[in-house]
Amino acid sequence: MKLLHTMIRVGNLDRSIAFYRDALNMQLLRQSENAEYKYTLAFLGYGDESQGAVIELTYNWDTEHYDHGNAFGHIAIGFDDLYGTCDAIRATGCNITREPGPVKGGTTEIAFVNDPDGYQIELIQMPRR
Repeated sequence: MKLLHTMIRVGNLDRSIAFYRDALNMQLLRQSENAEYKYTLAFLGYGDESQGAVIELTYNWDTEHYDHGNAFGHIAIGFDDLYGTCDAIRATGCNITREPGPVKGGTTEIAFVNDPDGYQIELIQMPRR
């Protein structure tokens, strides 16, 4: 067994694809439309889906906003250079909502950014090799 993907619903597919591609350096792996049921799916990740989990963006054509509720936390992504990544994200015009630094009560270095629909993305410094 393996984890395949995480799906989130988005209000503007082009805007969301641009965020994950430009700010987080993901690749658009595939995209499909279903005209009968009025939705589009886009899958983004850091490599072929056979190699690891990806994010599925679901755009329902008639919906521009979703209530996130209070159960969802965040999506976590590991980076080799957390501080450089945060600088690159800022350069795309995105706002880092939690500046990089150690997690409270620990040593793991993290930061946070929100995607265009308000989903929190935790950026984690991967252990140095």
